[in-house]
Amino acid sequence: MSRRGNCWDNAPMERLFRSLKTEWIPALGYTALHTARQDIGDYLMGYYNRQRPHAFNDGVSPVAAEEKLNVLSGIS
Repeated sequence: MSRRGNCWDNAPMERLFRSLKTEWIPALGYTALHTARQDIGDYLMGYYNRQRPHAFNDGVSPVAAEEKLNVLSGIS
């Protein structure tokens, strides 16, 4: 990370975990570890990265924004 005392270091991860806790995890939690792992993995790799619109990316998902960038830069 960067220098000590920089409050922006963890901002992206804190935002991700806030979204995970408020949008996805059941209020009473999970009854089994394997269920939690599967459900959270589906949220992160399926919904959060591929479907959920992000304000930073002008309302598109991270995967769509990266694909758009690759097309514009000729990396595809």
